[in-house]
Amino acid sequence: MKALLLTSAAVLVSTSALAADYQVDPAHSFVTFEVGHLGVSTTVGRFNEFEGTFTLADNGKSGSSEFTIQAASVDTNHAARDKHLRSPDFLDVKQFPTITFKSTSFDGEELKGDLTLHGVTKPVTFEVEKIGEGDDPWGGYRAGFEASTTLKRSEFGVSYFIPGVTDETELDIFIEGIRQ
Repeated sequence: MKALLLTSAAVLVSTSALAADYQVDPAHSFVTFEVGHLGVSTTVGRFNEFEGTFTLADNGKSGSSEFTIQAASVDTNHAARDKHLRSPDFLDVKQFPTITFKSTSFDGEELKGDLTLHGVTKPVTFEVEKIGEGDDPWGGYRAGFEASTTLKRSEFGVSYFIPGVTDETELDIFIEGIRQ
């Protein structure tokens, strides 16, 4: 029994040594979205306030992540539109102040997890590209990724003005994390 406990402890220690924890650097990270407008253009926006963490195995083939976006920080560079996006027609930020994501798996190319938007939780899959990793000039270590997925906003209970504003919404996340 003692040998089994020692072996289990050694496995836990060696497994945790193979992974690193990262804190998202919000100054070098972005959450953006694109939707079609009236069939003639694309509206681009971003969320200015978010935080998150991720864990990455040394081999880069597994890990986990969690992100929280402040829905009221939506920014499309047009104050009246942003106010409308915060309203019950779209994000309803008073009732649903955050958008969250918690991963369930990562294989180095696909990040799967549960996205909660507008009070509805659905599984989503992001296509992920590792941009790079390495030492920074301040004595830290950083890793960066780009991830994208396409959502149907109606599946999250946001169906106002479809098809004038497309149902399909492209979500792109550009993340730079600092190893802790």
